[in-house]
Amino acid sequence: MVAHFAHHLLTALPVPLLPLIRDDFALDYTQSALVVSAFAIPYGIAQLPAGWLADRSNPRLLIAVGISGVAVAGLLVGLSHSYVMLVLCLVLMGLAGGGYHPASPPLIAAAVEPESRGRALGLHTIGGGASYFLAPLAAAGIAAVWGWRSPFIGLAIPAMAFGVVFYVVLGRLEGAGKTEGARRGGQRESSRSTGWWRRLVPFLALSTFTQAVILSVVAMIPLYMVDYFGVAEEKAAALIALVYSSGLWAGPIGGHLSDRLGRVTVVVAVCFIAAPVIYLLSPAPYPWGISALLVALGIVIYVRMPVSEAYIVGAAPERHRSMILGIYYFSSMEGSGILTPVVGNLVDRFGFHSAFTMAAAAVMAVTVVCSIWLWGTRD
Repeated sequence: MVAHFAHHLLTALPVPLLPLIRDDFALDYTQSALVVSAFAIPYGIAQLPAGWLADRSNPRLLIAVGISGVAVAGLLVGLSHSYVMLVLCLVLMGLAGGGYHPASPPLIAAAVEPESRGRALGLHTIGGGASYFLAPLAAAGIAAVWGWRSPFIGLAIPAMAFGVVFYVVLGRLEGAGKTEGARRGGQRESSRSTGWWRRLVPFLALSTFTQAVILSVVAMIPLYMVDYFGVAEEKAAALIALVYSSGLWAGPIGGHLSDRLGRVTVVVAVCFIAAPVIYLLSPAPYPWGISALLVALGIVIYVRMPVSEAYIVGAAPERHRSMILGIYYFSSMEGSGILTPVVGNLVDRFGFHSAFTMAAAAVMAVTVVCSIWLWGTRD
């Protein structure tokens, strides 16, 4: 949980600080969205080789680079004084962070019984949720005094140090035979050797597309708050924390429900909820209506995440688990990286209401199609 927190401490900053970055470099909506994509696209691409490596090597280094490497790149983001340099440093941050998620869930899942896997992975999401919740609040306060670059610089230093400490701690556990023993001996059930991809393809399509659309919409929320409601930029940065406040509790609940009701059932349910929540963002009143919808989006994100990881770990063969997780994270992050400029361009052309409506319609259509495909699928 603490490692997950440290990994996302810097990656949580670009979206809430986007209005300040936009004003500093005089960007339009499309250019502003590209700031988010500069991290998301390479972050997604890096998941693929990282997942392959995690299946074939010790994941300790990938996790450490996913923490300290991201922190180093975040420090460089804080030192950027041009739009081009900012984009390049965010690309570096994405490449450095790609190894954390493919390497972590298999180690966590291996340490618990299969019937408790959803809850265990849900506990892991608390770290990421806490980071995305607290980082915007800290960033808003720091940026109000010292500017948007200061949060990147100030938060990079402790994250960098923790990555080194965590690398040493994992090394000692491996030396005692705990980590590797859990990794190899704890996975007691055997995945089905044939037909596993038929179950994974529609599930991955549903889960990753919904996540990609939600993240692309969330990336535009601070600009929506500033330009549509006249909210101060620092307050808009803090409001994004509402989305991620759900990460403090929704993950374990979603994982627990999936252990009892089934992974597919829970993921399909939250994807059906996502579409109307996205649609209602533009007609909803500020502050209470918008706040409630932002929390609802966070619930969808953090219930879907550990349940999807648990389903993949259970359905994929052991030798391919990290690779499939890499594909899963690649698809969701790459999708959000591609869709965020698309949503920004739709806002430039048609306004926020039409852009959110089209995003909601796309989620609903994919959910209906994939639900039919998944009908009768066993977890």
